[in-house]
Amino acid sequence: MNVSHRIATRTEAISNLVLALVLAAVLAADATVTAARHDNWRFELAVGAVVGVLALCRGRNRLWAATAGLVICAVAGVASDVARLPSQPGVAATLALLVLGAAGVRVAARLPAVLVAAAGVAVLVAGRVGLRGEYITGFVFLGMLAWGGALASGAWLRLLDIRRRLAIDTARRDERLELARELHDVVAHHVAGIVVQAQAARIVAAKRPDTLDATLAGIESAGSDALAAMRRVVSLLRDPGDAGGVTPGPGQLSALVGRFAGHGPAVQLNLSAGSQPRWPPEVAATVYRVVQEALTNVVLHAPDAGSVTVTVRDDRSGVTVEVTDDAPRRTLGGSPWLPSGGGHGLIGMRERAQALGGTLQAGPGPDAGWVVAATLPLPARRNA
Repeated sequence: MNVSHRIATRTEAISNLVLALVLAAVLAADATVTAARHDNWRFELAVGAVVGVLALCRGRNRLWAATAGLVICAVAGVASDVARLPSQPGVAATLALLVLGAAGVRVAARLPAVLVAAAGVAVLVAGRVGLRGEYITGFVFLGMLAWGGALASGAWLRLLDIRRRLAIDTARRDERLELARELHDVVAHHVAGIVVQAQAARIVAAKRPDTLDATLAGIESAGSDALAAMRRVVSLLRDPGDAGGVTPGPGQLSALVGRFAGHGPAVQLNLSAGSQPRWPPEVAATVYRVVQEALTNVVLHAPDAGSVTVTVRDDRSGVTVEVTDDAPRRTLGGSPWLPSGGGHGLIGMRERAQALGGTLQAGPGPDAGWVVAATLPLPARRNA
C-alpha cells in the first residue's frame, strides 16, 4: 500500500470517527428532548440510528446509501403522521440525511443527482407538515437551507474529484506519448547491433567461415535482448494505467547530480561498486527518472534541505534506488508526494516500477526529511 493510499484511508477513517461521535451526541440530545415532550421517543431514536448507520457506511455505495436514507425518512414521516409519533426526520436523522445527500450528489450521474436533490426537498418539507402552524415555515426554511448547503458541498467535492481525475489522466497521457516517441530508442542499439553483425556475417562467411558461428550467436543474443526489451516497453504502452516515460539511463546520473548542484542542496551520489552495470534500457531509464523526479521535488519543495543522498545498489535482488534529504519536518507540509500537493510525477514512477515488477515508496524519514525508495528486479534474475 503506497503512502498516498494510506493517507487517504486514514483520513477517511478519522472523518468517519468524527461523524460517528457527532451523530451519537446529536442523537442522544434529540432523544432526550423528545422524551421530555413525547412518550414515543424510541421511534425518534430508532430512525436517527438507522439513518446514521447508513451515513457511516456510505463509502460502500454512496448513491444507494442516499436513496435508502431518503426512503427510510419518507416512510418514517408517513408513519409519524398516521400514528401521531414525533415528526420525521428528526434532528439526528436530518443531519445524517444531509451527509448522505452530499455523498450521493458527489458520485451520482446527472439525473440520479437531480432525483436525490428533489427527493430530499420533498422528504424535508413533508416531514414538517405535522408541526404546529407557527413552526412550519421556520423549520421548512432551515431544512431547505441545510439541504441546499449539503448539495452544494457534494457538488464542490464532485468538481474536485473531476479536476483531480483530469489532471491524472493528462499526466498519464503525456507520459504515454513520451514513451511512444522514445520506443524506438529503447531497442535501437539492439537492432543496430543485429544489422551490423548480419552485414559482417555476409562479408566474413566466405573468407573466415570459422567466425560465422560466433557472429550468429551475437545476432541471436542481440535479437533476444531486443525482443525482451520490446515486450516490456510495449506492455507499458498497452497498459491503460501506465504513466511512465523513457529517459537516459544511470550512466548519466553523475551529470544529472551535477546539474542540480547549482539549483539546490549538495547531492551525494553512491553507486554500487564495480563497472557500469548492464541493465535493460527500461530499467536504467526508470532508475534515472526516479532520481530526477526526487531531486526536482527537493529543489522545489524542500528549500531548507542541507544535503541529499542518492544511493543506487545492484545486488542479487535487483536494483535498489533510494533518495533521501535532511529537510526539517516543517518543510514537508507542501511536499508533492502528498495528495494535497499534486505530484503526478510520483504516480508515473510508481506505476512504471510496478509494470517492471518492482515497487516504489515515498514518505517521511524516521527523524526528518523525505525518503523515496524504488526496487526494480532485473529480468534475468527474476527468471532465475
